[in-house]
Order: sequence, then structure tokens, then C-alpha cells
Amino acid sequence: MRIDMVSEHASPLAATGGGDTGGQNVHVAELARALGERGHTVVVHTRRTAPDQPGQSEAAPGVTVRHVGAGPPRPIGRNDLPPYTGAFAEDLARHWAHEAPDLVHAHDRMSGQAALSAAAAADVPVVQTFHALLSLKRMREGADDTGPPEREQSESEVAERADMVLATSTQEQRSLRRRGVDPGRIAVVPGGVDLERFFPEGPAARRGDAPRVLCLGRLVRRKGVDTVVRALAGVPEAELVVVGGPAPGAVDGDEQVGRLRGVAEEAGVAERVRFLGAVPREQVPAYLRSADLAVNMPWYEPFGMSTVEAMACGAPVVASAVGGHLDTVVNDVTGRLLPPARPRALAFRMRRLLSDPVTRESYGFAAADRVTARYGWDTVAARIERCYLRVLRARGREPGEETGRSGALAAAAPERGR
Repeated sequence: MRIDMVSEHASPLAATGGGDTGGQNVHVAELARALGERGHTVVVHTRRTAPDQPGQSEAAPGVTVRHVGAGPPRPIGRNDLPPYTGAFAEDLARHWAHEAPDLVHAHDRMSGQAALSAAAAADVPVVQTFHALLSLKRMREGADDTGPPEREQSESEVAERADMVLATSTQEQRSLRRRGVDPGRIAVVPGGVDLERFFPEGPAARRGDAPRVLCLGRLVRRKGVDTVVRALAGVPEAELVVVGGPAPGAVDGDEQVGRLRGVAEEAGVAERVRFLGAVPREQVPAYLRSADLAVNMPWYEPFGMSTVEAMACGAPVVASAVGGHLDTVVNDVTGRLLPPARPRALAFRMRRLLSDPVTRESYGFAAADRVTARYGWDTVAARIERCYLRVLRARGREPGEETGRSGALAAAAPERGR
């Protein structure tokens, strides 16, 4: 099958951890790689962000990243991209007029707008993944990463026009159904984890004798790192290690780090909080294995990749009871779910768990088993592949000859995909 992905602002080649890079970049990169390994041909279209970027480059076997000239060749925040989405769509339309794929998979709202506009002329079906919905971000006061005012309406329009929407959580599925999206065109498919990188047995980062609490992810307000910092005041002796945010050399000048250091000063825990910045991805598992607790307390979380990566490494997790965490964490079996923005409740739970190594070990074993069974990228890619086949057959089409391992799934796809 020839699959074209559209990820306008989130390049699969970009380093993660900054304000506009994170889970979506990893999701697109890993899904494309897994589909390539399953025998498909994948092209990822993303915006050119540097003058010296090649027109296209190979990202993995069977996977090409194509850099589209739309707007100035420099990084631009996602909220500033709408003026260039039209040019992005025009480029896609020209490309697909000559090299139409079997199917297009768009990632985020603006990519969906561009993909639907360009795919209409080529009569190519479009599958949509939002990665974040404004209505869910607004569920909690203070979720300020909301984007432009027209966003919610355009999300609804994209969802209505797409052949299928892949929701990353059951909470997102419910939100889409409340908007009137046909339930038959929504499938819940989570993100995944690279099980060849994230697993329990392996080296752990060096640490001292103090109990270690670790936060992994971006530092924007909605990720709730400030809740963990405040909770540390009620957990004497423990240290908090924060992995994510700016490059290590830029930690001291970073706005979000400065904000969180102010929170730590106010809470009286500044000497027990370390900000490491965005460490190389190959080092992340070692930090997760070094943790007594991996804590993620966002106000809103479409999937929760950082939490699932911690689970894959056998780290006991405490996570906020929102979004994808409600699907991935089995409360009091693979970890503990708590309400977001409740530092005192979090402090109590961290104290209890840090004094209970048996429960922590039990959480870790169960979590690693759950991730292995459900969230490896090959498993996730197989589920998405079946959704692609459903979409093609709803259009009265069969996939191209380049199916590789997917050929064995084709016959069973209608039953297994419903």
C-alpha cells in the first residue's frame, strides 16, 4: 500500500522536547517506520524549516520525508502557521496529481485541512488523527495552550469530511461523538512505544541514595509539572528529576524552566529539583529505569506517551486521571491515577508508594506486561492498517500490490477492524 502522511508542523526528523515538538513528532516517525516494516511505502509531507533541508530524505526503510516549501524556511509556531496552510495544500495537490497514494493519513487539524483540500482533486481517501482537541483542552481552567479562536470549528469540519478519524483515547472518541461525528467513522487507536528501546532490563542512570521521582515530557503549563514540584514539599528527602524541555545547554535561560524554578523556590524544594533538559532519546530509558516513581500530572493528555514509555521500562507510575491515561493505566494494578492539579493528594500518594517497595514492584511488572501486549508499534500499526483497509473498501477499492505482511491481514480486515 502507498500511504502518504501529512504532518505540517511536526516533522518526524525533528528533535523532541521543545514547545512545539513532542509526542506527535515521535508518533509520526514511529508509525511511519512500523508501516514501512510491514511492507508499505510511506511518504511523510512536512514543512521545510531550514534553507538547507533537502527536498526529501529517507527516514527508514520504505519511509521518505518530503520537505514542502510553504512559508519561510525556518521554524514557525503552530499557531502562526495558518497563513501558509493554503500554500502547503497547493503543493500537495500538485504532487498528488502525478503521484497519488492509495490513502492519506493527516496528523493534526491544519494538516487535515491541507490534506482534505488536496486529496479531493485526486479522489484519495483521508484518515485523520488530531493528537489534541480544543474542547478537551478547555475542560480545565488554565489550559492556555488553546490555539486560534477558529480552531474548534475547523476541527469539526475536518472530522466531518475525513473518511475516518482515529481517536487516541476513548475520551476523545466521546468528544467527537458529542460533536455529531458518525460513530462508524471513529476508531480508537492509541499511540505506541518502541519496545526495542523501552524495556525493563537495561542500564539505569546514575543516582544517589535519595528516593527519585522523575517527570518526563514538555514543560508547558498544561503538562502539570508545577503540581509535582509543589507536591515534593510533602515528600521529605525525595529528589525530583525533570527530563524534557530545552536542550541541556539552554536550561538556565529557558522561560519554562525559570517559571518552574520559581515554583520550587516558593515551595521550599529548589535544592531537591533538577532540570536536565531534553536528553538524547536513547538515554531516556536509563533515566526511567533509575526512578522510584515516574509521575505525570497533566491537565489534559491525548495519549500520554511519556507515561506509557515509563510503564514499558517497568517504572511504577502515578498519572493524572485524564485523556489517554484513563485507557493506558489500570488504577492500582499498573499504576495510580489521581485528579490533576492536586499537589497535596499527590504528595500523600507519593509518600505511600515510596515507603512501599512491594507495591511499586507489582505496578512495574504489570505495567511492562500491559505495554508489551498492547502498545508496541507493530501492534498499533497493524490496528491502523486494518482501519486503512476499511476506508479503502468503503470506497470500493483494494490496496495496491505493495502490501508486504499486510496481505495476510487483508482477508480478515473487515471482521477484525470493526
